[in-house]
Amino acid sequence: MGVFTFVCKESGAAWSAKQLNGELEASADCTFTLQRQLVQAALSADSSGGVQSSFSYVSPSSAVFQVIIGGGGGGAAFVGGSGASAPVASGGGAAAEAPPTEEKKEEKEESDDDMGFSLFD
Repeated sequence: MGVFTFVCKESGAAWSAKQLNGELEASADCTFTLQRQLVQAALSADSSGGVQSSFSYVSPSSAVFQVIIGGGGGGAAFVGGSGASAPVASGGGAAAEAPPTEEKKEEKEESDDDMGFSLFD
């Protein structure tokens, strides 16, 4: 499993990114293109599984972008939005137990007659 964290900064009309602990870099005219380039750069360094990513603004001109490769979390990539990615489940082979389902109590809607007075009287 590979985790790649990038610090992204806007300078003029262009965005650039440098890996926090490593050599990977990219630059582009918008954040969407920058994210796509960074995912491709991370995949060229480690292509061991599915890809997850998250992009979070720190200020209007800076952001943090993280790419997680592998870890059994699935094969879908999330690119865009601002927010953190969900934790990656480990592929330990054992099926995860589902939490017990809570019985739903059906609540009967009370009418105004049940309360001893009518709202429209």
